[in-house]
Amino acid sequence: MAHSNTRPTSRDVAQAAGVSQAAVSLVLGDKWHGRVSAPTAQRVRDAARDLGYRPNLAARNLRLGHTRTVLVVVPALTTEFFAGVYTGAARIAAQHGFGVVLYPSPEGVGPARDPFASAQAALDGVIASSMAADALTTIRGDQLPLVMLDSDPQGSLGAATVNLDIADGVRQVAEHLLGLGHRRFLHLAADVPSWTFEVRAHELATRVATVPGTDVRTIHAPLTFEAARAATEAALTAPGPHPTALVCDDDKLAAGAYKALRRRGLHVPTDISVTGLDDLALATAIDPELTTVRLDAELFGERGMQALLAVLDGRQPDRSDIPVHLVVRGSTAPPRPH
Repeated sequence: MAHSNTRPTSRDVAQAAGVSQAAVSLVLGDKWHGRVSAPTAQRVRDAARDLGYRPNLAARNLRLGHTRTVLVVVPALTTEFFAGVYTGAARIAAQHGFGVVLYPSPEGVGPARDPFASAQAALDGVIASSMAADALTTIRGDQLPLVMLDSDPQGSLGAATVNLDIADGVRQVAEHLLGLGHRRFLHLAADVPSWTFEVRAHELATRVATVPGTDVRTIHAPLTFEAARAATEAALTAPGPHPTALVCDDDKLAAGAYKALRRRGLHVPTDISVTGLDDLALATAIDPELTTVRLDAELFGERGMQALLAVLDGRQPDRSDIPVHLVVRGSTAPPRPH
């Protein structure tokens, strides 16, 4: 049923009439002949009338021009990861006659300004990264068919979630480092309140704890080179035994950590091993090249768009996580014998 405080949506009409949203738009766009039975069409019209649903004219005109539009909400465009997500989503969208509008949530987290006077007017659905979830309420994107990327499958807004198997990626990192003989870990965690980063911290702690005599210390930094450098430098000047492995939540943090290590006169990997997560172009630009986890951003975007198409068609989207792979390079080695 429609919430009393929001305009009834085509999803509400579809639920009331027991049909897919696609069928509702065919009937109300008067394109149903030969595709939906007459009694079903009547049922849709009755449901729309009873709910007081009126298709938005701007949206109708847009659809009659055969462009349907999806909003992709991401934290920022400064990372090549989200550029890949967009590329993958746009590729699948184009194959199905959808256009894609990209909406960066300016600060990366937190509410963002409404990009359209009435976002719902012209939008058919939304794909959003959990790091930008707060922006959805501002643009009322949570009232449209919604697919969440990188988001808790148990407690997310939206009709479906699509995830990379981040937990497995972190397990691969931990097993690689434990296998090399590392026991003292420093976790350089992203200071971003997001499910995907909680998963990394939990998985690393859990996996390392299965081996006796290990220790994980965690420090937090915002996702910038400078913040990562400062946090790493502070951690290395703290008293107590030094870590032999530095596990970073993402490649950008690892690059900042490299700067701190160089300033302290430490060598990677002889003095300390370093790992990242993402496999951005940056990972092979730094020296030594970074051991990291490859995430297929374009596939992620493709799967996000495929899930949204399924939701719009009233089908169950694919629920399986996208596999990720550890790429071992020159930044990891066995720890020095004491």
